[in-house]
Amino acid sequence: MPLALLALAIGAFGIGTTEFVIMGVLPEVAGDFGVSIPTAGLLVTGYALGVVIGAPIMTALGTKVSRKRMLMVLMGLFVLGNLISAVAPVFWLMFAGRVVASLAHGAFFGIGSVAAAELVAPEKKASAIAMMFSGLTIANVVGVPLGTLIGQSAGWRVTFAGVAALGVIGLLGIAKLVPEMPKPEGVHLRHELAVFKNVQVLLAMGMTVLGFGGVFAAVTYIAPMMTHVAGFADGSVTWLLVLFGLGMVGGNLIGGKFADRALMPMLYVSLGGLAVVLALFTVTAHNKILAAATIALIGGLGFATVPPLQKRVLDQAHGAPTLASAVNIGAFNLGNALSAWLGGVVIAAGLGYTAPNWVGAALAASALVLAVLSAALERRTAQPSAVVAGSVPAQQRTAVHH
Repeated sequence: MPLALLALAIGAFGIGTTEFVIMGVLPEVAGDFGVSIPTAGLLVTGYALGVVIGAPIMTALGTKVSRKRMLMVLMGLFVLGNLISAVAPVFWLMFAGRVVASLAHGAFFGIGSVAAAELVAPEKKASAIAMMFSGLTIANVVGVPLGTLIGQSAGWRVTFAGVAALGVIGLLGIAKLVPEMPKPEGVHLRHELAVFKNVQVLLAMGMTVLGFGGVFAAVTYIAPMMTHVAGFADGSVTWLLVLFGLGMVGGNLIGGKFADRALMPMLYVSLGGLAVVLALFTVTAHNKILAAATIALIGGLGFATVPPLQKRVLDQAHGAPTLASAVNIGAFNLGNALSAWLGGVVIAAGLGYTAPNWVGAALAASALVLAVLSAALERRTAQPSAVVAGSVPAQQRTAVHH
């Protein structure tokens, strides 16, 4: 794998840390600003919606510059947003800082996915995408638990200042290691927009929204769920997030490996398994050992969907994949926003801290339905072509060939 993938993974590490660390310090942030847990959960929703909005806008703005330069600009924006969050005197200013940082997220992973895929041979594209996303998953093993520990001991503001420093390191890594990668000649914004007429692109994005949304329904409220339901101490949230992160690392690598071999079967297994495990979490959340094991499984099954879904979009948007790739990252976060909001709704309704797990199971099951539908439509589209080809006599096909 090219060294440039390491630079992309470094940037992904910083972005992954800021995206997920809020869940580990959510009670501290809520207490400091004097807001409820569901209200503090809006910091997750706001970030996710910022990714959804920022992905197409920032990608479109970046069509006039090289991919390397745009990746550097995005990391600069990420640093600014986290600095705002670190010094925010009131809740809504922190919310604004989260949105500013989120504007870089979708375009970074979207442009980065295309760049990673172009750096390797065709049969290794999903693995290359997984390598870039490994920074995001490793952030959940190292960055998020460390940020949570710092937030609980030294204060959450120190956590976000540290995240801004990670962004600076990512920026320097991109400047040093990523080669200049200009956009292909002849590909314009209208070509990028045209791929959204492809129903398979839209179905893949629907799977993204619902599938990974299922993960966030559970993990957004993992801190109060584990402390109030499972009976863990506040300090245990750190190592529980490590387990979640380890699951993500393993799931990401497995998803990338098998997506290069059998993409749709990989999606069936991961989405189906995720729906089952999330449903079981409503029961296992009451037992410390079972809860810990379930958290690792949710991370693994959830992130096993990421490389195949991202590659699915790149394959279906062949020729002009950059905007579609970025919008699909936005789709991940649209699912995050939807599920975080729905999780807050069921908690506020008095259904308990395990209720978001049912929301997640329903979302993941819906994603599996879309995957089956997408494959069925693809087979139906392929059949007429096969019939037409088969209806031409072999001698005539040979004559035409010659």
